[in-house]
Amino acid sequence: MSVQIILASGSEIRSQMLRNAAVSHDTQTARVDEETIKESMIAEGAPPRDIADALAELKAAKVSDKNYSALVIGCDQVLDHGGKLLSKPATPEAALAQLIALRGDKHTLLSAAVIYHEGKPLWRHIGQVRLRMRDASDAYLQDYVERNWDSIRHAVGSYKLEEEGVRLFSRIDGDYFNVLGMPLLEILNYLTLRGDIAQ
Repeated sequence: MSVQIILASGSEIRSQMLRNAAVSHDTQTARVDEETIKESMIAEGAPPRDIADALAELKAAKVSDKNYSALVIGCDQVLDHGGKLLSKPATPEAALAQLIALRGDKHTLLSAAVIYHEGKPLWRHIGQVRLRMRDASDAYLQDYVERNWDSIRHAVGSYKLEEEGVRLFSRIDGDYFNVLGMPLLEILNYLTLRGDIAQ
């Protein structure tokens, strides 16, 4: 059975991961007010993994509403630093403040994916990666932000491991694809079991 697969995301890196895995798909960005939803859920005391899962599901549901027969993959990633959620930095100053808060400490990236079909959730998974940032100097962090701002302003935590951001870390425990923002292996396994991609 051949079914259309849609990635409900404007993330180029997520789409690239699927392309690299030879998964034919379309992309549609789900218009979701992520910050308002996050703030509301934080105010209600929701744990970070529930927030990631809820946002991934909302994105999948929105795109699925307009593409009833397609398999829609919604994704979201949050950074949990001691129970506090970090978002994408709005300014270079905010990016520097995030990196200073994270340095010398550990944090967790949670990458959620929810797959919808015919308006209903079929499958969900939350990948988890634990990272420890080295104790980088103020000067290095300042220079890092200045050199990389155009890229890291799109990144939760103000770094990208696939770029110079890897130099910020002393240890990473978990699946690299989850760091990039999608539990790719689990998605591929599910699509293979369903028969949507070749076994």
